[in-house]
Order: sequence, then structure tokens, then C-alpha cells
Amino acid sequence: MTEAEDLRAQLRDAIKARAMVYKAVHDELAAELGAERAADLLKRAIYKRGVAVGARFKHFAPADFAGLRDAFLDFVPGHGALFAPEVQRCDEGGLDIRFHRCPLKEAWLEAGLAEAEVARLCAIAGIIDNGIFEEAGFALASQTWTPGREGCCSLSVRPPDG
Repeated sequence: MTEAEDLRAQLRDAIKARAMVYKAVHDELAAELGAERAADLLKRAIYKRGVAVGARFKHFAPADFAGLRDAFLDFVPGHGALFAPEVQRCDEGGLDIRFHRCPLKEAWLEAGLAEAEVARLCAIAGIIDNGIFEEAGFALASQTWTPGREGCCSLSVRPPDG
């Protein structure tokens, strides 16, 4: 194994550990407050983290989608190796990215969670993208993984007015 491969494996393991922290925090909050309230609180916290990250992309708003694409894909952990992003559209009207893998989802599935629970956790974790792109000055429509769906999430980034 090369040093780069070793570092990539360590990064994947760190992201998988983060996935299990999300689940543990969710489970503790759900035990105290109920599953819906737990999901709401986690989403708020994760969204705020996205907002903190989104500032780095503000200078691409409202419509430098090529610049946003390059900067965002460079920001994705592992520069694509871990999430396998596929740019499906990048033009003056928007940016569409489909992720074919996700270490978070992989960790939850490897832990034996039911697909419905994995989908719920994906929806919670995926809210970070809303924080990122909305803070950067864009509109985002996203689709997180659901049972039977290949790959993982898809992001559709548009100008802020539509």
C-alpha cells in the first residue's frame, strides 16, 4: 500500500467513525426527546456546520458554476476517491453532481442498520450541503440515498433566484 492509499484509507475510516458518532448522538437524543426531535436537532447543528463551510464558496455566487464545481470538488474529502462524484451538468444555469459512494452510508450499512434507518441518517447528514450552498449564495435541491437507489446523494445547485 502506498502512503497515499494508506492516508485515503485512514480518511475513509475517520469519515466512517463520524458516521457512527452521528448515529450515537441521534440515538441518545431520540431516547430523551423522540426520533423526530432528535433528527431536527441534529439537522440544525449539521446545517450550521455547513453554513460555516459555505463562506469559502461565496465568491462564486451567483453564477460561476465552473468555479464552484472546481472548488467544491477540491474540497470534498479525498478529492473524489471516497465519494466518486460525477458532474452531470455544469453550465450557466447550474451545477448537478451525483455521488456514487459515501463512507457515511457505507459505515451504517456495514454496522447492520436497516435501510430505512440508513436513509433517515443520510437525510440528516446531507443537510450539511444545504448549509454550504445556501450560505454561499446558491439555491440547492438535493436528493439523499433511499433504499433501492444506486449510489448516494445528488446535488442540484442553481442561482439563488431559481
